[in-house]
Amino acid sequence: MKLNIMTTVSALALIAGSAAVTLCLSTGATPVAASSARNGQIQITKNCSAYTGGAGSHCTITSSNLAEIPAGTTVYYDQAAGIPNNMLDSNVVLYVSSGNWATGRCTLDSNNLGVCTFSDGTGPLTGFTARVNVAPLPDGVDYTWTGTYSFTAQPVR
Repeated sequence: MKLNIMTTVSALALIAGSAAVTLCLSTGATPVAASSARNGQIQITKNCSAYTGGAGSHCTITSSNLAEIPAGTTVYYDQAAGIPNNMLDSNVVLYVSSGNWATGRCTLDSNNLGVCTFSDGTGPLTGFTARVNVAPLPDGVDYTWTGTYSFTAQPVR
């Protein structure tokens, strides 16, 4: 009896797997397991001459080694600087264009040193995650973001 049940379960699993492969082949969909994640080092410079410290202020990306975040991308800060005292701790939107953006959080101390993390996005930034160290350049208006990024495979929808 045990052998009969195991044979039936194995046969059902084989049929289900074959059906999934057939569905992917017939629709042209890529199985999630076949998709590979991308990751690497990220190097970005941003200019914050337009940043006022108020909620909604922004900086502009001036150089990037990641094609999905080109020069001209805007970084919007949702919270005002100074809370907590002498710091910036804000939700951010990395805005490339309509339907192409990522969300994250940046925290900087009174010396403008800090970290930003990104957790996901839309369009070409879907599945984007990153952790970057933030440091000011000597001119006081330009900053570097240096760290790691990855794009995780997303299920076919």
